[in-house]
Amino acid sequence: MHSKTSRRTFVKGLAAGGILGGFGLWRTPVWAVTSPGLPSVLTGNEFDLFIGETPVNITGSPRTAMTINGSLPGPLLRWREGETVTLRVKNRLDQDTSIHWHGIILPANMDGVPGLSFHGIAPDGMYEYKFKVHQNGTYWYHSHSGFQEQAGVYGPIVIDSKEPEPFQYDRDYVVMLTDWTDEDPARVMAKLKKQSDYYNHHKRTVGDFIDDVSEKGWSATVADRKMWAEMKMNPTDLADVSGDTYTYLMNGQAPNGNWTGIFKPGEKLRLRFINGSGMSYFDVRIPGLKMTVVAADGQHVNPVSVDEFRIAVAETYDVIVEPASQEAYTIFAQSMDRTGYARGTLAVREGLKAPIPAIDPRPLVTMDDMGMGGMAGMDHGSMAGMDGGATKQGGMSGMAGMDHSKMTGMGQDDMSNMTGMDQSNMAGMDQGDMSGMAGMGGMGGMGGEMQTHPASETNNPLVDMQAMTPTPKLNDPGIGLRNNGRRVLTYSDLKSTFQDPDGREPNRTIELHLTGHMEKFAWSFNGIKFSDAEPLRLKYGERLRITLVNDTMMTHPIHLHGMWSDLEDENGKFMVRKHTIDMPPGTKRSYRVTADALGRWAYHCHLLFHMEMGMFREVRVDE
Repeated sequence: MHSKTSRRTFVKGLAAGGILGGFGLWRTPVWAVTSPGLPSVLTGNEFDLFIGETPVNITGSPRTAMTINGSLPGPLLRWREGETVTLRVKNRLDQDTSIHWHGIILPANMDGVPGLSFHGIAPDGMYEYKFKVHQNGTYWYHSHSGFQEQAGVYGPIVIDSKEPEPFQYDRDYVVMLTDWTDEDPARVMAKLKKQSDYYNHHKRTVGDFIDDVSEKGWSATVADRKMWAEMKMNPTDLADVSGDTYTYLMNGQAPNGNWTGIFKPGEKLRLRFINGSGMSYFDVRIPGLKMTVVAADGQHVNPVSVDEFRIAVAETYDVIVEPASQEAYTIFAQSMDRTGYARGTLAVREGLKAPIPAIDPRPLVTMDDMGMGGMAGMDHGSMAGMDGGATKQGGMSGMAGMDHSKMTGMGQDDMSNMTGMDQSNMAGMDQGDMSGMAGMGGMGGMGGEMQTHPASETNNPLVDMQAMTPTPKLNDPGIGLRNNGRRVLTYSDLKSTFQDPDGREPNRTIELHLTGHMEKFAWSFNGIKFSDAEPLRLKYGERLRITLVNDTMMTHPIHLHGMWSDLEDENGKFMVRKHTIDMPPGTKRSYRVTADALGRWAYHCHLLFHMEMGMFREVRVDE
């Protein structure tokens, strides 16, 4: 504990005092400080990369990172749309490694996922990736082996368009956001398995309880605390790994390093934001500047002007900004759990800095956030026949605290009296647990029909909760961003500049539930971890719909390799093409996929430790 406190104090002191700027024993990536027309790193059609170890000092303590070509992040790879690239990746580690080209459409054997795409790259081995570039925009690359991505094996990709783009700019900067820990990532994982909230040092206190009683009253406050206790969850659980161990980086620089992008007043800058972190969501803003979002996950969107956006792990956003009245502006990227931030500066010359905003208040997860709207205030312990401690049974999670004075003595036959509830939607519920639920009048306030759940979730020790009334929430800026006085980007703002590229209606739907057990730190699809799951089988050329339901209280960025994910709106109409679909708690979102890539593909949550703990599936596209 002492060492962690010392590290955090040291980093805070550096951020406040600005001393020892420019930490690090690796060389600063050239792409992070140059503009178009100046020398850049690794352009052309042929690239030689090596993965090895490099000494670094990010927090004041010397450590060893895993790096690509000796830099953190790895070098910018700049390709041209329509050309064929060859990348020779050499392994200088004492363990197998790999590179996955995130969001790039390519043949399965070039995708870089050990066990699916290829065997991996053995120590002293080399693998040659070769494929034609079919797209343009902002992407990234990273290891798909163990915890190497968390240790530093990642870098940005920029693909220049062969056609003129629908917007103009004078300078072009990559802003890559990542998280760094001085701990061995395997040790971080071990701590989470033993105590899933190990890094959550912001739990509610007696003082918070007193404040809540003053605001909401004694009964409501006690009922709320009882509900969370019985669910064995914590409303402050916004991130599994926090600033207690993480230092948040911008282009490889800690906040005190103050990465700087130079501009001349009146210029338009294109900032290519990439979230290459292992576990951290960021809320990004540039105080004093509007940002015009022009691309999402490498694909052009109709421009939308915002003050702030949330970027999920693995997503990319391109924005245009026009600095004019000030000499310096702070790029501020606070972590979603508000335990730290990455920071850089746009300035007319090196050495300038602008004020750093205060971190926003830490938000709390609510029952509504988890798809259980209208269920607060019910008395868990009074619900005859229900498993009051485990919220996993039959989708009744979150029903703690209901005043069921009207619900006693009702048997299974009385289910017919539950007006307003579609019993066909109650699949997976243990009927014995429904005793006493007649007379609820459709359970007003739920906001829709009850969500069905796969049978594999019932009585499953890997599932600790289920969403009852999940909704798309496409126009929701997200937990901690609502009504903050700033214009915040939402998924509903994202509209591709093109129509549905396939045009066909999906011929079938696959529904998958994102499941987990917080206390056990176990993650899965449909309550089945990867090691026990069968592949999802797609027929080559088909157009299908994938519907995801988030049954957990955590946010999950879901990434399908090899194929695009065409997000739909609430009415099933095409909205935007992406490679990573963010799934906040309590959401149900659908997207279309054209199975136009033969082979075996990875499909997973892009939170690294969630993927490693089972939220991963193989997708197999066969003829």
